Amino acid sequence: MGEITNSISISTQDQKFIDRIANRIYDTGFVTVAVFALETVKPLALLGSHTMIFFGPIVSAFIKADGYYRAAELFEEPRNVERLIVKIEQLEEEHNNKQTEKHSER
Repeated sequence: MGEITNSISISTQDQKFIDRIANRIYDTGFVTVAVFALETVKPLALLGSHTMIFFGPIVSAFIKADGYYRAAELFEEPRNVERLIVKIEQLEEEHNNKQTEKHSER
């Protein structure tokens, strides 16, 4: 997985955007569900992106959609969905390592 995400670089701004989304997903506590859902829809990234753009005006009427269109554009590429998955998994692994260290200190 790591080779795919590093083979084609993205801008620092886009990576920070992905990191922010990953942190939000991680904070919800639904890491396993989110990773499973992202893995499932990754092959349909282009279709999902176009669907987001189609429903954009409706969504914008109900929520503040600053990053909505940016997410639609960014996640058009399955590689970027993979980057998001990898980041979520890294956050989970870091948390697990901290918990292991905490328990081993006792």
